[in-house]
Amino acid sequence: MNPSMESLCLSFRDIPQTSKIFSTFLEDFGRVAKYYGHSPSIGGVVAAAKEVEIDSSVRAGVVEVLREQNLNFGGAATLDAALARNLERLANGAVAIVSGQQVGLFTGPAYSLYKAITAAACAEELTRRGVDAVPVFWLATEDHDLAEINHASWTTRTGLAEFILPGNPEDEGHRVGEIALGAPITASVVTAMDTLEGPYAAEVGRALRESYTPGDTYGSAFGKLMTRLVTGRGIIFLDPLDSRLHHFASGIYRRALDDAEPLGDALLARSKELERGGFHAQVKVTRESTLLFYNVDGVRQPLRRRGEKFHAGEASFSLEELRAAIEKTPEAFTPNVLLRPVVQDTLLPTVAYIGGPAEIAYMAQVQVVYKHLLGRMPAILPRASFTLVEPPLARLLRKYGLDFRDVMRGRQHLRGRMEMKSLPRALAGRFAADEKALRRLLQAYRKPLAHLDRTLTGALDSVEKKILHQFLRLKGKAGRAENFRTGILDRHERILVDALYPHRDLQERMLSSLPALAAYGPELLDDLASVSVISGPDVEPVLSADEPATAKPQPCSHQHHVLFL
Repeated sequence: MNPSMESLCLSFRDIPQTSKIFSTFLEDFGRVAKYYGHSPSIGGVVAAAKEVEIDSSVRAGVVEVLREQNLNFGGAATLDAALARNLERLANGAVAIVSGQQVGLFTGPAYSLYKAITAAACAEELTRRGVDAVPVFWLATEDHDLAEINHASWTTRTGLAEFILPGNPEDEGHRVGEIALGAPITASVVTAMDTLEGPYAAEVGRALRESYTPGDTYGSAFGKLMTRLVTGRGIIFLDPLDSRLHHFASGIYRRALDDAEPLGDALLARSKELERGGFHAQVKVTRESTLLFYNVDGVRQPLRRRGEKFHAGEASFSLEELRAAIEKTPEAFTPNVLLRPVVQDTLLPTVAYIGGPAEIAYMAQVQVVYKHLLGRMPAILPRASFTLVEPPLARLLRKYGLDFRDVMRGRQHLRGRMEMKSLPRALAGRFAADEKALRRLLQAYRKPLAHLDRTLTGALDSVEKKILHQFLRLKGKAGRAENFRTGILDRHERILVDALYPHRDLQERMLSSLPALAAYGPELLDDLASVSVISGPDVEPVLSADEPATAKPQPCSHQHHVLFL
């Protein structure tokens, strides 16, 4: 990591909305180990590598598809050297470190990139330890929820900018990797490019313009932009919509269909088991659920079991009809979120999957699907997690005596802290000096009161607390009066919240990383990658909520990194 870059690490238990199963996975893995195949560590990945089995013809066929897809994403006559080398290694027997994400507009949230660089860093570390490994990024082009991906956000000079690409009614329910962006994307790209600032703004803007064109789909545009942003890192991108990949996966589709009842029973039992353990089932499963979707008239519909029939939307099918359809047109079938990892690992020699909190939660359910259909499960590793604090934001935090946890604690807490620090210098100095004087004055009574009656010291403590509370309340009111006069607190609060904790969620989940790349360039990814290698949970110091922010932070795996750029 850049030696000038300061960082601190926060335990996920100190971050709001962290699920119990995710925090337990990170900090007390033994409690949840039975729901996963291997420990979330490089050692667990090495163990998983000993179990990998993949048909040689499938490996060769998948690599052929990947060469074509990555040539198209790169937009050049040849692959870049690192990518070509990794595809050759994959063809010759390397294992895969896999991650993936929905194909959001303009790469979607920043964690899309964080997943990719975590996979690359982990593959490099595994290779260093003697197991040849390459990173693969799975594009979730088969999802059909357009409203989840047709937007992007980031902060600009004038505040939070949100870009939304309107959808067409006829695209409703279609797989997003098949939906063309259309003419409206041109204006959105121009507007987005105009907001980018910094030494690398032209480079990032050019990548954006070359990737997002009217003829591209959400999937192809995402793949093109990600390829340009991580060029030279050897990350292989995979679009599962290719019909050849569905033919390779058709055997898993048939087994998921034939064994729909026992798989459903196993998943229902796992959900109950998780709930009894004090956790939650991330994905809802019912008696009617299957693990497959079926395209009916171009619309992706969940397949459901009702008696002897299977239903997709208004259409119904017998088991024999669906078996025949899988044989003839397997590309019409797609896995749901609980089957997708098994399909992925049928196509790839996966030894580890890099996931976010929600994925790691539902992998506790997927384990029963792995056990039934594949007989093995890769190691599941958490992606690297970052909040990036640019210099202007760092100055605001210092100005008001704040750290990142103050921003997460909500508006009332944040505003109170800011009001205490917002007074004119002379008045602030007067309040500070008089607070000290009040404390000294009251403490001067401690010894003589104790000499009279020791119980009076308790009364003194109570009086001191009340006096100082009213005094600091007056200070806060003075701060609010100053803001009413200037409006500066409103502006600074909005800047901090929009950039660091937008919509009451982590920056990485809500904002795109493009502005940071425009400002800091590809070297930023190098810095992030340097703290992305997974070594194991709780192996390094963590700054928890009850420790002072002045404690010297250390880079730590399996934690949230707050990086001051």
